[in-house]
Amino acid sequence: MPVTAPSARRTELAAFLRSRRDRVTPADVGMPPGLRRRTPGLRREEVALLSGIGVTWYTWLEQGRPINVSGRVLDAIADTLQLSDPERDHLYHLADVPIAAVATSAARITPTVQAILDSMSGFPAAALNSRWDLLGWNTPCAALWPRLTAPDSSRNVLWELFTTPECCRRFVNRDTGLPHMVASFRAAFGQHLEDPSWTELIRRLAAASPEFAQLWATHDVATPPSAIMTYRHAAIGDLSFSLTRLDLTATPETLITVWTPADEASKHRMDWLLAHPDAPSVDHTH
Repeated sequence: MPVTAPSARRTELAAFLRSRRDRVTPADVGMPPGLRRRTPGLRREEVALLSGIGVTWYTWLEQGRPINVSGRVLDAIADTLQLSDPERDHLYHLADVPIAAVATSAARITPTVQAILDSMSGFPAAALNSRWDLLGWNTPCAALWPRLTAPDSSRNVLWELFTTPECCRRFVNRDTGLPHMVASFRAAFGQHLEDPSWTELIRRLAAASPEFAQLWATHDVATPPSAIMTYRHAAIGDLSFSLTRLDLTATPETLITVWTPADEASKHRMDWLLAHPDAPSVDHTH
């Protein structure tokens, strides 16, 4: 019987398992390091032994072969690889274990949601789907993200962050924020592996940004970031915000994100910005 090519889901599963295995050392699981190890992580046979499953079976799973897998086995593998909760959920999606169906990411919001955004006149607020597409925003959000809300914008947060020229970048703590954002994007992608709109966005991002391509290759998964985010405005300096996300249960995979000033200086600067909408947002002299 001919061997069929792995599906996109199985290919992603294989790569994810390999990347997680590589990061767990023998010392992490109480094993001696041994001699002449070709990888700093665990070997396949070690993962199989620690998980209580057959070596051949685990090898086939990591090779992306179309084999059936149970939740009990996935839990054992997740424990061995020391997966976080988001990583464990991602593993279940990739292994195609029966779970509640997930609807396609929303492409628009209702007038009611837009009215809610508009009512938050003091803080930037926006509606985003799991693909990081901007579906709606209020006036403070437009002041904070003028490029993203411009008429000719891609309307995608990741595209703007990774393709904006260095001279015009507003996001200050990129080193910590971007890896987490890409990791949450990959977690959501696990539910849309066959969706061309997702795969095409990933292809374009990887082609346009070596930084994105490098982060995407890590196979890290996480929940959306909630740390303090800092943005730079040419007219008023840095503004720091705490992010709050509100799940819109009536609109699948859509959140309202609210940027709340993290300190008094940021609040005063945001108030000034709203009072001076024509202030230049970036310094074009450098």
